[in-house]
Amino acid sequence: MINNIKTVFSIKDLENLSGIKAHTIRIWEKRYNILEPMRTDTNIRLYNLTSLQKLLNITLLHEYGYKISKIATFPEEKIPQLVREIISMKNSQNYAINSFKMAMMNFDQELFFNTFDWLISEKSFQRVFKEHFLPLLKELGLLWQSQTISPANEHFMSHLIKQKILIYTEGLQIMKPVKTDKVFVLSLPLNEIHQIGLLYLQYEILLQGYKTIYLGESMPIENLQDLTKHFSTITFVTFMTVQPDRSIVNQYVKTMEQKLLLKNNEIWLVGKMTEQIERKNLSERTFVFDSMEETIKKI
Repeated sequence: MINNIKTVFSIKDLENLSGIKAHTIRIWEKRYNILEPMRTDTNIRLYNLTSLQKLLNITLLHEYGYKISKIATFPEEKIPQLVREIISMKNSQNYAINSFKMAMMNFDQELFFNTFDWLISEKSFQRVFKEHFLPLLKELGLLWQSQTISPANEHFMSHLIKQKILIYTEGLQIMKPVKTDKVFVLSLPLNEIHQIGLLYLQYEILLQGYKTIYLGESMPIENLQDLTKHFSTITFVTFMTVQPDRSIVNQYVKTMEQKLLLKNNEIWLVGKMTEQIERKNLSERTFVFDSMEETIKKI
C-alpha cells in the first residue's frame, strides 16, 4: 500500500532515492560487498534504513572522487566520518539533500533542523531555498509518484519547509513596505492545495519591498474581486499546480481577466498547469511564467 510508511526498501527504491542505477548497485554488492541485503523466500533483495544511509554516503564519496573499490576497504564507521570531513560548501548540495532525505525517511526533525542550520550559517535563505529545497521538492514529487515514499513522508518534509518559509517571511512582513505603487495578492485556485511555491514567491516579493496579501488555497475568483474595492493597483499572483483542470483552465483564466483586470491591475500565473494556457488569447496585462525564477525576475 502506498500509505504504508517504509522501513524496508526494494533495490528500485534505492535507485530512486540515491540516483544510482539498480544494475550498478547489484554490481557494487556482488563485487565489493558494500551492502548486505535481506532476502525474501523468493530471493528478492530488500534493504533497511541503515543500508539506505550507507548507500547515500557512498554515493557522495563516489561523486567526490573515491573509487568504489577503495570505499569497500573502509571500516563501517569510516564512511560517515569521511563524509563529514569532505563536506565543503561546493559540494554541500548533494550532502544536504541526502540528509534531508534521511530526515524524511526517519521522521527526524532534529536532522532536518541541524542540516538547515548548517546551510543557513553560510548562505542566505534565498540560496538555501533555490539550491536545496527546490531540487528536493522536485525529487519528492517523483519519489511519491514512483511509490518510493508515502504521503506521510512527503507531508512531513513539506510541512518543515513551509515552516521555514513562514519564519523568514514574518521577519520581512513586520517591515513597512518601501514600494507603494501596487499591492500583490497571492492565492491558489479552487481545490488547489500546493502552497509552497506561492509561499516562497511571497517571501521574494516582500524582499523587494512590496506589500503582500496572502489568501492561500482554494480561493474563488469572486472573493479576489473584493480586494479591488480596497486597493487601486493589484497584481494577482496565482500558482496552478494541479488545478484548474486542463479542460477548464482557459475559461478559468478568461473569468479572472473579466473580473480582476480593472484599471492597472495585472494577473501573474505560474505552475505546471499553465502549460495548458493558450497564450495568444491573453490580455496584455496577464503574464504566464514558465518557472519560479522567471517570475522572481519580473517582480
